[in-house]
Amino acid sequence: MSTYIFSSESVGEGHPDKVADTISDAILDACLEIDPKSRVACETFVKSNIVIVGGEITIPMLQDKAAGTTKPIDEVINVGKIIRDAVRGIGYVNSDDVFHADTLFINNYLTIQSPDIAQGVDAEKAEGKDTDKQGAGDQGIMFGYACNETPELMPAPIMFAHRLGRELTRIRKEGKIATWLRPDAKTQVSVEYVDGKPTRIVNVVISTQHEAPAAGVSDEEQHTLIKNFCIEQVIKKVLPGEMITADTEFLINPTGKFVIGGPQGDTGLTGRKIIVDTYGGSGRHGGGAFSGKDPSKVDRSAAYMGRWVAKNVVAAGLAEKCEVQFAYAIGHPAPVSVHIDTFGTGTVDDAEILKAVLEVFSFNPADIVEQLDLLRPFYSKTTNYGHFGKSDSDITWEKTDKADALKNALK
Repeated sequence: MSTYIFSSESVGEGHPDKVADTISDAILDACLEIDPKSRVACETFVKSNIVIVGGEITIPMLQDKAAGTTKPIDEVINVGKIIRDAVRGIGYVNSDDVFHADTLFINNYLTIQSPDIAQGVDAEKAEGKDTDKQGAGDQGIMFGYACNETPELMPAPIMFAHRLGRELTRIRKEGKIATWLRPDAKTQVSVEYVDGKPTRIVNVVISTQHEAPAAGVSDEEQHTLIKNFCIEQVIKKVLPGEMITADTEFLINPTGKFVIGGPQGDTGLTGRKIIVDTYGGSGRHGGGAFSGKDPSKVDRSAAYMGRWVAKNVVAAGLAEKCEVQFAYAIGHPAPVSVHIDTFGTGTVDDAEILKAVLEVFSFNPADIVEQLDLLRPFYSKTTNYGHFGKSDSDITWEKTDKADALKNALK
């Protein structure tokens, strides 16, 4: 038998990098709510009590093409309010928070998109608009992945890590128990595989920010309380009991104390959690981040497309696991390559699956946007606990509505 251990991590909403992602996606949603054709590339930096946003935003309604002028972005979206509301929603509102929604110093360096990029992305045929000529917003490679390890058709380690993070956040925001919980957190799960199948959880790591001990309570006493709570009220309630054994190791706040967290304790940047956002390292990654980018950026939209394709291949029973890779050139309306790999688990040859995929799906950037209905202000739903594996009607790339079409294309 072939045996190995694979680990994946997740992070909570209050992790500095996720704070940055949350702000970037909140600004994206605000722009799309005003105009679905908005072009947005918003990057965020957070540290101590400072938030810096920069990037390129073009909202068509602000442009006077006849006069060749563009109104300031702040005339239609209140960047400062969006940022404070996003931080407040995460939970940085405690009286002792250095990074606090109401007292942040905000620096806004958002400008309009370069016309050199726009002319390729906005390509039109001479006789008028034709979305099939819309070019990719950048060059790059994208991957999509799915496997049959969980009901979500996702790798088990990353899904288990996300479950832990979601439960910590649910408990914290509900505010009925564990009122000492604070927003910053990280989770990690190691799973043993035998002959490619997940069989048991080897260890679980949770590091969760907490308030300082109350008077008369030592650091050691509080650490014991937190450890017992995380094991009994979080781990054992959300992870499959049959995979937890007497040998499973629980590592809770391994340093013993985690009071200073969030942007007070560390710097946060948009796009630094790309493995958390995708497959926990199980599938390959093209390197492009998601948050703060409108769907003309194939880093985001094509990665969603890849997940949709791979998930439907697995849902159709054509493979136990599937990875799709494709690549684009900036301004070019079609992918320069598409590749399917089922890692030897396919029920038919990979070349045949690829033919069916190309018959059922279109990888042109404009078609991706249309097929997945991406010109909507819903991206804040994607920011935390992975962009894949969620059950939400707005997350269209999680549908398995093309499984039958793939099977029919192979007949």
